[in-house]
Amino acid sequence: MKYRAMGSHGPLVSAIGFGCWPMGAEDYGPIDDREMALAVDRAIDVGVTLFDTAPAYGHGRAETVLGEMLGPRRKDVVLVSKCGLHWDWEANPRPFRRDSSRAAILDGPGGLHEQLRRLRTDYLDVWMVHWPDVNVPFQETMEVLVSARDSGKVRHVGVSNFSPPQLRACKQLAPLVTNQVGYNLFDRRWEIHAFETCRELDISVMAYGSLAHGLLSGTWDRATRLDATDWRSRGMAFRQPLLTEENLPQNLDVVDRLMDVAARVGVSLPQLALAWVLRDGVVATALVGCRRPSEVDDNLGALDLSIDDEVLGELDGIMQGAAGQVQELPA
Repeated sequence: MKYRAMGSHGPLVSAIGFGCWPMGAEDYGPIDDREMALAVDRAIDVGVTLFDTAPAYGHGRAETVLGEMLGPRRKDVVLVSKCGLHWDWEANPRPFRRDSSRAAILDGPGGLHEQLRRLRTDYLDVWMVHWPDVNVPFQETMEVLVSARDSGKVRHVGVSNFSPPQLRACKQLAPLVTNQVGYNLFDRRWEIHAFETCRELDISVMAYGSLAHGLLSGTWDRATRLDATDWRSRGMAFRQPLLTEENLPQNLDVVDRLMDVAARVGVSLPQLALAWVLRDGVVATALVGCRRPSEVDDNLGALDLSIDDEVLGELDGIMQGAAGQVQELPA
């Protein structure tokens, strides 16, 4: 495993992180918890230290399951979770609502106290705001993050999906070490709009969706059918219609061409895709959701791959054929 610093004052983390959204068992179809537990153990065995989760993943289930799976190995990992998305069990638990007020992020069902209980830990290594809440002053939210850090309940703080102006405002109020954003060959919006600001502010990027939410996994083909409970079945990937009936066939053609490049280079498609994400030094970790140990092992091959300029140019050319890409950041 290779490791990267999260900002100049944040933790040292594995360049490949374990994304735990599928553990919620609500948004990615059926999950085999036993196989997932083996993947978690394998990841720790090979040096993966960063595990990323959130209350919104399965209404707390992902945090509960991860806490159980880590057990005594919790001390060996950098545990990351988020705040600011909430639900009401007595009313309709969906859609989640954004609420980054002091009361919500401390005492709500998605608040810190419940998070620590579910994860079976006394502290989080990194606690971040999941999405910006424009209805609550950033000062109020950042004060809670700083207070939680000062109390020892969290060690570092960050944000997710925050635009450059929002980053600048919050960095003045809290020692942010990371901004978690979507980043992959099909989605370069944050690279275009925010990476330079992150570098300027000493904020590292945690990249989610590194395999384009499965499109770059090498396992999709024209016969792939997603479970109705799978969020990707609706065709949208964070406001990009990459997976719609109209655009998916064209994007699978693009994937075929990427697979040809990967084969020529001598790696798997996921390895090529992850190496591409990690080529930018502002990225501290590339998050990948793994359902089984074999996927963990395959991802490791990305760490030894350096993509030369010729191949990078070829990849850029191939991606010109993608359908459904947009320029606006998800808000």
